[in-house]
Amino acid sequence: MTSLCRRIFSAAGRLFPPIFSNFSEIQRASRCISESVSKIGGTPAAFKNCLQRLALILLCISFSGCTLIPKYHRPSLPVPAQYPYTSAQKSAGNAATSDIGWQEFFKDPRLQKLIGLALKNNRDYRVALLNVEQIRDQYKIVRYAFLPSFEIDGSGTRKRALTSGAYSTSSTYQASVNTSYEVDLFGHIRSLKAQVLEQYLATEEASRAAQITLVAEVAVQYLTQRSLDEQLALSRQTLKSVEANYDLTNKSYQLGNSSAVDLRLAQTQVQSAKVSIAQYERQRAQAQDALVLLIGQSIPPDLVDAMPLSSQDLIEDLPVGLSSDLIERRPDILEAEHQLKAANANIGVVRAAFFPTITLTASDGTSSAKLSKLFTPGTGIWSFSPQVSLPLFNQNTNLANLDAAWVGKRIEIAQYEKAIQVAFSEVSDAMVARDTYNDQFKAQRDLVAAQQSRYDLAIARYKNGIDSYLTVLLAQQDLYSAQENLIQVSVDRLTNLISLYKALGGGWKENN
Repeated sequence: MTSLCRRIFSAAGRLFPPIFSNFSEIQRASRCISESVSKIGGTPAAFKNCLQRLALILLCISFSGCTLIPKYHRPSLPVPAQYPYTSAQKSAGNAATSDIGWQEFFKDPRLQKLIGLALKNNRDYRVALLNVEQIRDQYKIVRYAFLPSFEIDGSGTRKRALTSGAYSTSSTYQASVNTSYEVDLFGHIRSLKAQVLEQYLATEEASRAAQITLVAEVAVQYLTQRSLDEQLALSRQTLKSVEANYDLTNKSYQLGNSSAVDLRLAQTQVQSAKVSIAQYERQRAQAQDALVLLIGQSIPPDLVDAMPLSSQDLIEDLPVGLSSDLIERRPDILEAEHQLKAANANIGVVRAAFFPTITLTASDGTSSAKLSKLFTPGTGIWSFSPQVSLPLFNQNTNLANLDAAWVGKRIEIAQYEKAIQVAFSEVSDAMVARDTYNDQFKAQRDLVAAQQSRYDLAIARYKNGIDSYLTVLLAQQDLYSAQENLIQVSVDRLTNLISLYKALGGGWKENN
């Protein structure tokens, strides 16, 4: 028996030398058992052999913590160690953006309330959380496979049979407790447990990524709605202004001081403003519907008033750090790595299929011909049946499964590297946009001031009869366009800060 076990472990050691790190310890322990049992005096040889086999079986069970999972090595970074923009290093600090809670990042109380409602009611996020619960239960199922299974059986049989030329009727009643246990000698169950555990951790990271995405989507949609509110207010204000100009031009036309062309130009301004109002009212209603879908319910009427875009004080100087820090902060990258580890553990599951399966089955109970005497002394029965199942004719299938498992690991490596590259690109794009949006916002604000001065001068010159209404029309159109662009640049700038916050892994904590 000892030499047979040694041959089995020697073959396993040759097949998987990096995996069976405890092989030499098993050999030394088996030799120690053989020497210790042989020194026992006054004991029959048969008993010594039985004792030696039992000790060796327990030894194998004690080393059943071995697995055939390859040693995991994290792939090297497929991106530069630093971001390509020097501004990233200026904002780098000891704190991490992922540790900044979304209530700290978003100061608007109305937006904070809407994000809280979305985290409670959004159906996509709810599905992500339920996926975590589902995979957690699956992990429990695999973990319980380490424990012996117990069953209580009861049966009764009454039969009539021909015995020695005569018919006889007999009864048999049995009650027993049965147990079975698979000795995980080659780590099949442990590898499967490791695989499901990594899948569970991946699903947990996926739920965190879903929360980050949801928080960012609610914030972006909220700011979009606020920008449309301001665009609508601007259009209505412009309509009042051009209607006043139309009335003034119409009076001047009635007096013969203005031409019909000036009157029609003033009329086109009025109609253009009405078109813009209708357009923004439609877009604003659609943005409201999109926000309702995200929060999973109608917007409560008792919310505080919304803050204007100019008062949305988001954190601009977000700590960025290095690209190596990003892989520890982004849930989608951590999810991809856990999937990679699960694929690595799956190789151990497939490798274990090459080796025997050892199952220990035992039963203890009672049997009697009469039900009333079923539990009386002298009716006890028991059985113990170890079973070894060795695969013989499915080696080609096992080899194909092993090749497929290695290919699956390479796929997960590519997915992991892609997740890092996407995250690196998102952070880089958001950082370069942050600086340019700040410059664009300042320039656009100055442009609005200049266009306002031009419009005021054009109105004054028109009222004094110096210029035609065409000058007023052009100045008013340019002013309106500059004001529209200022609102759009404001929301784009805030949206970019949200994108940078999300790209750096921020949004899964409520408070710092």
